[in-house]
Amino acid sequence: MTDELATVTDWLFKGWQSIGRILIVGVLAYAGLLIILRISGKRTLSKLNAFDLVVTVALGSTLSTIIVSRQTGVADGLTALALLVFLQYVVAWLSVRWPWFERFIKDEPTLLFHQGHYLKKAMREQRVNEDEVLAAIRSVGAPYPDDVMAVVLETDGSLTVIQGTNEKPADSLKNVQQPGISD
Repeated sequence: MTDELATVTDWLFKGWQSIGRILIVGVLAYAGLLIILRISGKRTLSKLNAFDLVVTVALGSTLSTIIVSRQTGVADGLTALALLVFLQYVVAWLSVRWPWFERFIKDEPTLLFHQGHYLKKAMREQRVNEDEVLAAIRSVGAPYPDDVMAVVLETDGSLTVIQGTNEKPADSLKNVQQPGISD
């Protein structure tokens, strides 16, 4: 019985030394991440495309590992964080300079709803249903789908609703895939 109680107690509380390590390493890792992010600039935590989102999640996961894993030292963890930020910087830098690389990394936004019509083929390809498009329309306060010119699935997975009249084409739709507007 004593061994079982010791096992449960050890499972719930590893001791003050473990908590002290987490506090010290947590503060150091967090401060290190803030410095790395400050040096790298605003683009590092943007979610302009799926790759950016993956890097942001990976940064959080790495920070968590640094804080709670006894096998990962602060210097190792900060090196991993700096590497992720550096790689994200390189990908963004290459994307800005070489259009072919940007096309390789980023997908184009996709038109899902246009001038009162759901673009069923595009919605199927992107795995988006009418309820999700309607939710996006409601989120901007449009009471009727006819009040909306377009709904676009952006490269980061968000839905953008373009309100306005359908009388002239929206310039903001220039770089958007518009498959089967008549479907």
